[in-house]
Amino acid sequence: MVPEGRPDGAGAGEESARLQAAGSVRKGCDLLANSQHGCLQSRRARIHQQINRELRMRTGAENLYRATSNARVRETVALELSYVNSSLQLLKEELEGLDGNVDANQPQSEGITVPMIPLGLKETKQLDWATPLKELISGHFGEDGASYEAEIRELEDLRQATRTPSRSEAGLELLTAYYNQLCFQEARFVTPARSLGLLFHCLTRPCRYDSLTGVPAQQRALAFEKGSVLFNIGALHTQIGARQDRSCPEGTSCAVEAFQRAAGAFSLLRENFSHAPSPDMSPASLSMLEQLMTAQAQECVFEGLSLQAPVAPRDCLAQLHLAQEAAQVAAEYRLVHQTMAQPPVQDYVPFPWTTLVHVKAEYFRALAHYHAALALCDGAPVAEAELPALEQIFLGLPVSSEPRGPALPQEQEERRKLGKAHLKRAILGQEEALRLHAVCRALRRVDLLQVVLVQALRRSLAKYSELDLEDDFCEAAEAPDVRPKTRRRPEGRAPSFSRVKVADIFHRLPRTAGGWQGPSTWPEERGASASRCGETRPFSSLPSFQGAGPRRPA
Repeated sequence: MVPEGRPDGAGAGEESARLQAAGSVRKGCDLLANSQHGCLQSRRARIHQQINRELRMRTGAENLYRATSNARVRETVALELSYVNSSLQLLKEELEGLDGNVDANQPQSEGITVPMIPLGLKETKQLDWATPLKELISGHFGEDGASYEAEIRELEDLRQATRTPSRSEAGLELLTAYYNQLCFQEARFVTPARSLGLLFHCLTRPCRYDSLTGVPAQQRALAFEKGSVLFNIGALHTQIGARQDRSCPEGTSCAVEAFQRAAGAFSLLRENFSHAPSPDMSPASLSMLEQLMTAQAQECVFEGLSLQAPVAPRDCLAQLHLAQEAAQVAAEYRLVHQTMAQPPVQDYVPFPWTTLVHVKAEYFRALAHYHAALALCDGAPVAEAELPALEQIFLGLPVSSEPRGPALPQEQEERRKLGKAHLKRAILGQEEALRLHAVCRALRRVDLLQVVLVQALRRSLAKYSELDLEDDFCEAAEAPDVRPKTRRRPEGRAPSFSRVKVADIFHRLPRTAGGWQGPSTWPEERGASASRCGETRPFSSLPSFQGAGPRRPA
């Protein structure tokens, strides 16, 4: 279970509870716009609307430019297009700054931890389903659509509440309840004779904004709405994980759990949704998000283990295990950075994200060398029986290289020299992390990250000066890489839709209509057609997951 998040502002939790008790706000919905998170979401929604307006203006100007042959008009339109493109670039940079604002989702704790990357929700506009649903009920089921106004209003209120879910277990339950209702409605309104896209053709197309670029996308298909809700479930898990207090063991465990569930949601979406109309739901983007959340979960695992290190700072075995765990985190972030640097992901991933992932890869690789140096210089000599196993930690040399003797020397002087070599690599890595941090304007505003990097560098420099003897004129050898290894590899955990029990809102509608004979004739949604911006493309939708959603009506 994900713990209840702390309020976003002073008194926010009490006010939300009061509104929910009064019945004016659905449980799990947070309408408090005065909170930091609420203001951030409001600014993001405003930018999304402005981007949408500028895109429509650009489309109209491009059509006019192609249609006219008047040179003066074409010159005026070309000038207008340059203005519109400049405005779009500024809006996307502003949205990128909001997406890179990792400080807004960090916990207020006494401990100093590296910031995490949370993911924003897929924003949407209020949708009026009253008129089209009444027509659908009247025409398809032969019922009086006006008699279902209460059910339609309840469905609209539920969708409206999911636009601002609270960052807590209640918010996750709210999104899950809406997803389960969509599964019910999908079952209710689909017939074998008519595809999902055609049956819902009369409905207003739900609009969802891309969480990374802010570009709106529309599809006249219920599967896109379901996929967007599943995406928001994963995004909400990232926000819950990013705001945990990771300076204590309980906080790190909760953060690991949250990031694992986020990775599971994105994995489930990637496996069951294709031909997405927005970049954030493309297979490449979802794969990158899954890797990113797994890397952040691995980082939280390392933080949980490092909290136990001060108990035995001179324990050589404990420090070597920490070195391997840090190397594992660095390897995970290097993989994520490689994915972010490849097209098409690099075209829409915020630059602060790419930079922060690169900074973390360098930081944790340097941290691995630092802990290896502590094991060599401060740790007690190990028993000969344990020596072969411990040496494997340092065997990062190429296969073709010649043996250099024991990788974990027992002589104190040799241990000091090897530890000094590891500290040198740690200092170089931490300096590189600080340099990368200074390159990104958005990250320079994250004071907490700079504090962490500066503290790590000062700690390494202090230890290096302690080992640097005045009469030591020997050049330190190049320290080998620390082999990555972890005792706990995080794995994605798919959402459990069955834990949230909901009742079908339209249970009064007949269960058979238009020749629908029951679950044995339920159609697969593959091959349906989805339209976006006048373009028809093959559509592969998100199915109702076996054992994960509400049961189909018998």
